[in-house]
Amino acid sequence: MIDFYTWHTPNGFKISIMLEELNWTYKLFEVDISKDQQFSSEFLKICPNNKIPAIVDRDGLDGEPISIFESGAILIYLANKAGRFISSDPCQHMREVQWVMFQMQQIGPVFGQTHHFRNLQETEVSYERTRYLKKTHEIYELLDKQLLAREFIAGWEYSIADIAIWPWVSRFEWHEIDLDNFPSLKRWFNLIWSRPAVKRGRGIPRVGAAWASAFD
Repeated sequence: MIDFYTWHTPNGFKISIMLEELNWTYKLFEVDISKDQQFSSEFLKICPNNKIPAIVDRDGLDGEPISIFESGAILIYLANKAGRFISSDPCQHMREVQWVMFQMQQIGPVFGQTHHFRNLQETEVSYERTRYLKKTHEIYELLDKQLLAREFIAGWEYSIADIAIWPWVSRFEWHEIDLDNFPSLKRWFNLIWSRPAVKRGRGIPRVGAAWASAFD
């Protein structure tokens, strides 16, 4: 059984999509970051850097419970445990992992700053707003080129690379992006969105999951 702690964010959607793709049983706990629940002493025992998502696998690889934070690490852990959505070929394995790292080091931080500064209209942050929108558009261009000659981000198989990146691209309207200008990326985006598990995962968490029951 997996205990899954999350909120309505792209990083959270990465793990909900992965769990839905695996069709594993898991227990959902909302961590309402708008109410600073990520700073609760109970959650910090699971995730010392006070970020969602996090999981507790009650049946870890050695049979003992293990808690894992950082969405990229969680994706790699779940994929390796399941033997799915990550290649057993060493070279392809690293191609997939490197795109997960690219999402963690580039897409998430840059898009996150775009989300922040687009909501601020003060003239004193106009430079930052312009800077991060420009960098965001450059990443869209890179992804479009990457997908020009392959079906999925890391090659011809759906993998954790796609699961890591898709939730961030799903907020393309926040990035002032018209996907028609990125035809390869649009094809990929729609291909991923056609998967039933992605649709289910993108809707998690739903309103009403009980945070209060998490540590009863």
